[in-house]
Amino acid sequence: MQSVEIKDLVKVYGSQKALDNISFSIRKGEIVGLLGPNGAGKSTLMKILTAYIPATSGSVFVNGLDVSEDSLEIRKLIGYLPENNPLYTDMYVKEYLEFVLKMYPKKFKVKNRVSEMIELTGLGREQHKKIGALSKGYRQRVGLAQALIHDPELLILDEPTSGLDPNQLVDIRNIISDLGKDKTIILSTHIMQEVEAICNRVVIIDRGKIVADDSTKNLSSIIGHGLRFKVEFKETINKAKLAHMDFVHSIEQQDDNIWIITSKNNEDIREDIFKFAVDNNYKVLSLSQMESSMEDIFHKLTKD
Repeated sequence: MQSVEIKDLVKVYGSQKALDNISFSIRKGEIVGLLGPNGAGKSTLMKILTAYIPATSGSVFVNGLDVSEDSLEIRKLIGYLPENNPLYTDMYVKEYLEFVLKMYPKKFKVKNRVSEMIELTGLGREQHKKIGALSKGYRQRVGLAQALIHDPELLILDEPTSGLDPNQLVDIRNIISDLGKDKTIILSTHIMQEVEAICNRVVIIDRGKIVADDSTKNLSSIIGHGLRFKVEFKETINKAKLAHMDFVHSIEQQDDNIWIITSKNNEDIREDIFKFAVDNNYKVLSLSQMESSMEDIFHKLTKD
């Protein structure tokens, strides 16, 4: 079942096309990382998904409902944590969450549900403080609690771990991963480790267009020259000789006798490396394939 379906989506601001015929769908239970450089169109897409702004053309469906026609119903299905996380800073944490929950159709006992969210997001010690007195990290937790409090089917998180310390970051990542077992989650972030740790699929947008849409495991195969191998020789090798081998796209010296070799056409060149060593009387102390990081992939797909 498709939780989100986007078809030929276009958004134009004046003469600028922020989204240019974007189409993709998301199944229920997927955690999708939405990536792109500043100005790529990510925030515009999230605002259209949440019925905050209309599209110029195209269609967006959430659980089969058309965003342009059923915006009030769709808002009941969505939990949204925007990047700037607007909060009522003069309200107390517990008071604020009770206020938010009462805006939705009655589904829970207010005090019970608020207590659940406070425990889930680790706000227990802060629940009787004013939001304005909280650190940025705890404000993020309040924002996540308000996005979750009505038990939404689709959760849209824009930079959810901004301002968190390393311990808090791990806690929030674990919460998001657990929520992804029965909710659909769209996660927009600039932290590549976040995507690798949480998401099972990545959609990369650049200049209003989708430039990649695949699982985190498969993305490295679409960036052309990509398979990299780390090899440590016992001896000092002839760099020029290695660089001119037919199987080599590029080489990089990491240490005295440690080299990073990128293959041509994503080929597995481990046998070629061993043959090179034998033919030239070199000894290989270690050889391993390196995974392309999400940061490598992002730079490759979005650079000018």
